[in-house]
Parts: sequence; structure tokens; C-alpha cells
Amino acid sequence: MQSKLLFITPPFTQLNTAYPASAYLKGFIEKHQISFTHCDLSIELFISIFSKEFLSDIFKEAEDLKNFYFPKVRKMKEAYISNVDIVISFLQKQDIDTANKILKPNFLPLGHRLLKVNKNIKWEIGEIGIIDKAKHYATLFIEEIGDFIQANVDEFFAFTKYAEQIATAASSFDQIEEFLNSQHSLIEDKMFDILEEQIKTHSPNIVCFTIPFPGNLFAALRCSQFIKQFYPSISIAFGGGYCNTELRSLNDPRIFDFVDFISLDDGEGPLLKIINYLENKVDINELERTFVLENNQVVYKNKIPNTIYHHKNLPAPNYSGLPYDKYVSFLDVVNPMHRMWTDARWNKLTISHGCYWKQCSFCDVTLDYIGNYQNTTAEDLVNKIEKIIKDTGITGFHFVDEAAPPKMLRALSNKLIERNVKITWWTNIRFEKTFNFELCQLMSKSGCIAVTGGLEVASDRLLAKMKKGVDIAQVTRVTNNFSQNNILVHAYLMYGFPTETEQETIDSLEVVRQLFENNCIQSAFWHQFTTTAHSPVGQNPDEFGIKIIGPVFEGFAQNDLYHEDPQGADHSKYTKGLNIALHNYLNNAGYQENLQNWFDFPVINTTHSKDLIQSFLS
Repeated sequence: MQSKLLFITPPFTQLNTAYPASAYLKGFIEKHQISFTHCDLSIELFISIFSKEFLSDIFKEAEDLKNFYFPKVRKMKEAYISNVDIVISFLQKQDIDTANKILKPNFLPLGHRLLKVNKNIKWEIGEIGIIDKAKHYATLFIEEIGDFIQANVDEFFAFTKYAEQIATAASSFDQIEEFLNSQHSLIEDKMFDILEEQIKTHSPNIVCFTIPFPGNLFAALRCSQFIKQFYPSISIAFGGGYCNTELRSLNDPRIFDFVDFISLDDGEGPLLKIINYLENKVDINELERTFVLENNQVVYKNKIPNTIYHHKNLPAPNYSGLPYDKYVSFLDVVNPMHRMWTDARWNKLTISHGCYWKQCSFCDVTLDYIGNYQNTTAEDLVNKIEKIIKDTGITGFHFVDEAAPPKMLRALSNKLIERNVKITWWTNIRFEKTFNFELCQLMSKSGCIAVTGGLEVASDRLLAKMKKGVDIAQVTRVTNNFSQNNILVHAYLMYGFPTETEQETIDSLEVVRQLFENNCIQSAFWHQFTTTAHSPVGQNPDEFGIKIIGPVFEGFAQNDLYHEDPQGADHSKYTKGLNIALHNYLNNAGYQENLQNWFDFPVINTTHSKDLIQSFLS
């Protein structure tokens, strides 16, 4: 039997560009003469929902359910229905004629978001500014509809996730099973229609789902449930980041009512073995890094030694066949760095597999995607870049590394310049001292426009405790080197690391304020620290002064852990204030505000001098 494989990215993953998992595996699998088709069900479902016909059904469903949240949207439903196709088409094509139409008074209904639009945003002069302003207004229009859908029709709906709340820290399969036994929503029925059309068109005998995030799990299971009911001869496999981190201890057989194989870590070897098994070329015991069900027991099949496909030997990702004309560019946050996650098309490519540092105590350093560091050559990378440009027609690249090595970035930059390959690119790095002014200048010359990196907690004590390998002075100088070369910098920020005090949180905020004020960073994002099962903190909690208090593992997912931090502050109460402050800094405002003004409870004064960051620069 010759395998025909349909690979699906389930809702909702990324709406402005293609998620790379299917492209990586398509490039690999087709080298083995196996039929491979991929479907981005995420974008296909999204544009089906935001259409004139379906939106009419949404409003009717809300009335049938007697749900009347967001009454202003309901009252102006005809304006939303009549304009939605025009707005989506504009977010796909971004043409100046439609931009002018969208910005005309009374074209878009003034719902709860557009009524509060910031009128003080300084837009660029000319067509770029008009298109950006229209894109921002169009995004708010679409978000108003999204709010209405979530409140009235489908509580699981969100733009880049679906039913995330029931898949996060799901140590038991009970709640997921309960929802799988519930009635389908209107949106899920539309998802089944698109899925069935794909199955009828491509006639696969194996369907694979990538599940990168908790917000993909339930939609993938709903699709699998549909396939098992109506196309029982099709085999189903799951893989991706969620499986790799959350399902490593899986022993609950109930998920195998919906899926036949669940693979861990890099997908090339396990998927090829699954296909060979289905074609009766190998025995089931030849499977690698794959859970199956035998005699109603979950069994982990992992033939040793594994077949290793080294990063340097893998073919270029193959993006051909993905619907690049359908992706939408959102502009919800106008900050030029922040918008890169939701705006424009990017080819995603990995420079190096894993992390060359792999020491941070909060990170999943024990897992393959971090701990298994593999490199390639600049020549190979540029060959892949040229092939991808040929496939997609897009010259923007997002290198999605855990931490791109400075040595490779130097080699890649030189090779791009030497071969006169003109691209625009950004990537994730560590703020290490190797990024001197000269290297940043070289990267800029080769097309680098932005970098992201973990500043985490701006406290030298905590940076040392988390084995970050940097200090505040070094981060300051490195970020300044990038900014001086017109490379935007985004910092990932953390609060609530074990033993972090209130003083360290407030001091960290002051460092962030000064980094923005001195134009060292242009964008950032706070998240509250979570202990994970695969990190040094989760595996050695005593060493970090915390106590793990749950959840009790009940056979399904195991990753996020709950902990008590007797030495630390009450971290969650700082969430709102930290985010309000950051929102202002993102908009180049609020630098002169006293830090106390961001919080609705008394906080202590910072111990840092007002010129701390300036002193590191001089």
C-alpha cells in the first residue's frame, strides 16, 4: 500500500504566515517518494468564519441561544456583515484604494474597540501611513467580531488558540473527554466541512496533526473524532511541541479513541517509521519515540538506536502548496517591533537545532528541542533560503531558533553579502558579549532588522541564579549595539522567579524603563514564571527555595507545576501594574512617571539610580 499523507495545522496557530512544521516534514518526506499534502486548517477556518455568509449565521446562532453580550455589535450587525469580506480582503492584500475606503467616516461601525481607538498615534506620511492606519482600524473591527463570537457563540474561540483553557495543565483527560462528548459548536461544524473537503480531495490513508501549543489540542482532537467516525480506515498521528513537552508520561488510554500514534521530539524519524509500519515494511516494535495502544495499554515504542537525521543533512522546508494569498496581516499593537508577530509574511527557518547554551534553570533543557544542539553551514543555509524564496516569492525570514549562535550569524551574514542574496530577517538570540558593534553592523548590512532575547528578571542576583550567563551591564551594551545599527530589540521579561522579592521586581521594572528610555530596547513582554517538569527548577525545587504543590499527575499531560515560594513576594499582584507600565513604554510614553503610579497598591521605591543604564553605556 502506497501511503498518501495529509498533514494538518489545526486551529488556531498563526494567521499572518505559515507555521513551519508541515513544510519541514514535507521537504523530508517527499525525498522518500511519499505523497505529502499539507493544509493550514487554521487560516482556512479563520477566513471561513470571517465571511459575510458565516457571520450572518453567527448572529442568528447568538439570537437562537438568547445570548446578548456586546449589544452594540448586535445592534450594528448589518454593518459588520456587509463589510467583513472587504476588511478581510484588505488585511490580505493591503491595497491603498481599500485603505482609503476603510478610513472614510461611517464605513466601519464604531464598536467597543473602535470607539476607544488611540487618535494620537503618529502615522507615517504617505501611503504607508494610510495603509497602516487602515490596517489598525480593520484589526479592531475584526477583534470586535471575535469578542462577540467568544461571548455569545463559542467560549473557546480566540485568534491564535482554541479551547486553550482545557488543555493547559491538563493532568487528567477527564475534562477534555467531557467536552469531546458535548455538542459541536457552529465553528466546529465549519471546521469539519473544510476537513472533509480536504479528505475527499486528497484521499489520504494517514492524517497527521502538529500540535505546537495547548490551544491546538482540542481542535485536533475534534478533527480526529470526526475522522474516526466517518473515515475509520484513515490512521491518525499527533506530534509537535505540546506532545514533546506535555505528553512524555502519557499512560491514559482514552486519547487513543481518537488517535493511533503520538510521536515525540523531531518528527522525521518517527513519521517515516509510522509510514513504513502502515505499509507493512517494518514491525510495530521498529517504531521510534512513538506511543501506541496495545491490549488497552499505552506503550512507548522506541527502537534503539534511533535513526538520527542531523540538522545539517535535512532538506529545505517545502512551503509550496500553502495558501499565502489567504493569510491576514493584523496590526493591533502599533509598536514597530511588537507588530512583527502578527503583521507581514515570514518564511520560518531554523539556523541551528536546539540551544548552544542550554543552561538556563527555568528552561526545558532536558528535552531534545533544547538539549540536542546541532549546527550546519552558512552555505547550506543560504542554499535553503534561496529555495524557499523560489517556492514562496517571499524574501522576509524569521529564524525561529531557541538561541541563534553568534558564530553562525556572522557566517550567515557574510555568506548572504558574498552571494548578494537580499533578504530581510530577524531571530532570537542570547544577549551575550559576542554581539559587539561590528557584528551587529554586519548583521544589519546582511538584512537583519530585529532580534528578540531573554532579559528575564533584570536583577544580577537572579540572572546568576537562573544561570542566564549575562548581567544587566552586558545586556545594556549588547542591546545598545543592536539599536545603534537600526536593529530593533524585543526583550522577554519574567517576574516571579523563585525567591524574587518585591524590591527585585520594582528594580527590574526600573531597569526596563531605563532601557526603553535610552532606546536600548524598543519592545518587551512580561510573563509570570511557571515551574515546568523538565526544567532544573522543576526537577530540583529545594535548590531554588520552592515547594511543588501540584498538580497530581493523572495519566495525561505533565508539564506546568504549581509551587509555593515562601521567600518570594506575592508575585501575581504585580501583573496588572507591570503590564500598564510596559504598555506605556511600548508607546514611547510614561518614562517620567513614578513607578508607584502604575500600581493600585503601595510599592517600595527602586534602589537603582536614575542613570544606571546610562552609566553602563558610558
